[in-house]
Amino acid sequence: MYALRLLTFLRPYKGRTALAFLAIVGAGGFLLAIPQLIRWAINYGLGASVEGGEIISDGNTSTLIIAAVAVMGAALLRGVFAFFQTYQGEWISQRVAYDLRNRIYDRLQRLSFAYHDRQQTGQLMSRATQDVEAVRWFIHMGVLRAGYIFLILIAILILMAVTNWKLTLVAWAFLPLIAWRSTVMALSLRPLWMKIQEGLARLTTVLQEALTGARVVKAFAREKHEGAKFGREAEALFADSYRGSRIQAVNSPMMTGLWLAAIGATLWFGGREVVNGNLNIGELTLFLLYLTMLNMPVRMLGWIIMITSRAQVSGQRIFEILDAESAVKEKPGAIELEAVQGRVRFEDVSFGYDSISPVLKGVNLEAKPGQVIALMGPTGSGKTTVVNLMPRFYDITSGTITIDGIDIRDATLASLRRAIGTVQQDVFLFSATIRDNIAYGAVDASQEQIEAAAKAAHIHDHIAALPDGYDTWVGERGITLSGGQKQRLAIARTLLMDPRILILDDSTSSVDTETEYLIQQTLTGLMEGRTTFVIAQRLRTVKMADQILVLEDGEIVERGNHTQLLRRGGLYRQIYDLELRDQEEALPSPAGEQVPTAAAGS
Repeated sequence: MYALRLLTFLRPYKGRTALAFLAIVGAGGFLLAIPQLIRWAINYGLGASVEGGEIISDGNTSTLIIAAVAVMGAALLRGVFAFFQTYQGEWISQRVAYDLRNRIYDRLQRLSFAYHDRQQTGQLMSRATQDVEAVRWFIHMGVLRAGYIFLILIAILILMAVTNWKLTLVAWAFLPLIAWRSTVMALSLRPLWMKIQEGLARLTTVLQEALTGARVVKAFAREKHEGAKFGREAEALFADSYRGSRIQAVNSPMMTGLWLAAIGATLWFGGREVVNGNLNIGELTLFLLYLTMLNMPVRMLGWIIMITSRAQVSGQRIFEILDAESAVKEKPGAIELEAVQGRVRFEDVSFGYDSISPVLKGVNLEAKPGQVIALMGPTGSGKTTVVNLMPRFYDITSGTITIDGIDIRDATLASLRRAIGTVQQDVFLFSATIRDNIAYGAVDASQEQIEAAAKAAHIHDHIAALPDGYDTWVGERGITLSGGQKQRLAIARTLLMDPRILILDDSTSSVDTETEYLIQQTLTGLMEGRTTFVIAQRLRTVKMADQILVLEDGEIVERGNHTQLLRRGGLYRQIYDLELRDQEEALPSPAGEQVPTAAAGS
């Protein structure tokens, strides 16, 4: 039961939970005392009794005053305990929600790329928000509030039985019907709540995609299509939610009707007992007050069942994340990589996202410190996969990858990724200042270090020209910057980490020719003593490589430098003729190399 498993999140708050239940006992005790005080007032303050079918009163004013003061005092104390019950319940439920959100976020951060490749962002967002909120309601209303309700329910049933067991049997005759109806509703609501939560997640996914891809939607004039798609999900969610509300709407008056029937039957039988002298007026009043108090627990049973059913579904969805196992795991006793030199070796490395379709097959390569390794090949040949395996974004299927002779699976993930700086093709920037984005991997970096990295990436002058300089706010996903500016910021962010191994995944693809030239000139100096892997489609990058690896269908089919590979006339020659030859004319001659005069663009 996921609902029971959710209760383990109360363990850190055992003290407060105990105080909450103490407040429940206090509030319930004083509530139950009020009918007893009223019975005492009727029997001794009013002195009411029935003789010969007539009500006779022999009252005592002082007793009535004492009873009235006692009732008000009990009501006041019940209010005080009820306040602490509500306060503690809200505090505990909010803390549980806080813990759950942090656990979910932490788990998502630690799961490997393989997990995120299979998940939709909207689904994960829904579980971290709507499902956690459902759990919060369960803790507050389904656990703590339910404790109060069940305390009142059990106490009243016992007090009724002690007062008059015959009358109690009359009232209890309706309890099996109430229990049956509550069970039917619970069984009906649980699968329905699963559909509702999944519908909310789908709706969130559609909304998230439409907002993220708003420019694409407008560029292709697909507003109506996206609106219709959102409308279909919203309509399905409405239908399921309406069905759930209809079940509750039918159940609530049915519960109330059963309760009123119990009151009617009790009043009829109790009235006869009073007339026959087997019960006094105070006891009948006491019994009816207790029966009236049962109204709230009975009506709340359906509400608690609904909340518990929803929490059961939400708990299942939450624990699917918390129980997920990362495909990339850090082994116990993993070592810290220190003073990395940057010697990288692939030995018969194979990899596949599944067991059916291998992406890499028997890859062997060695990169020495200070070398530049260029990866070439057609789309889908496995170039990006090769560089993604080094920081263990994915784990290899077979073979070994070592850095300085140490198997990367024996190293801690943190130290491994500190040693490797990656500039990805799809640049992601956070909604923060330019300074924060550059210093993301080195939060303690000084302003001078940040500016030095920006100068190295040839973005400093642009930043300095902005009104707020390095305090300029970058829009969501860097939307306020051009493609070239984002890539230069990403390069600066990586360079600031001062990694011993650089991975540049086509990192100059979105910059103009002049900026590419300037970046390459700077990177030439920065690559000294570092192992650099470059995935590029620019001839200048290819020519500066110490070794070019040409991949096809997940295998290295050619290796060598630019001149050697051209002479062989293989796949590299084909790529050169189709994609790189036109760039040859744009390159300056070695003797008179000059910076291209193309306008510095985006």
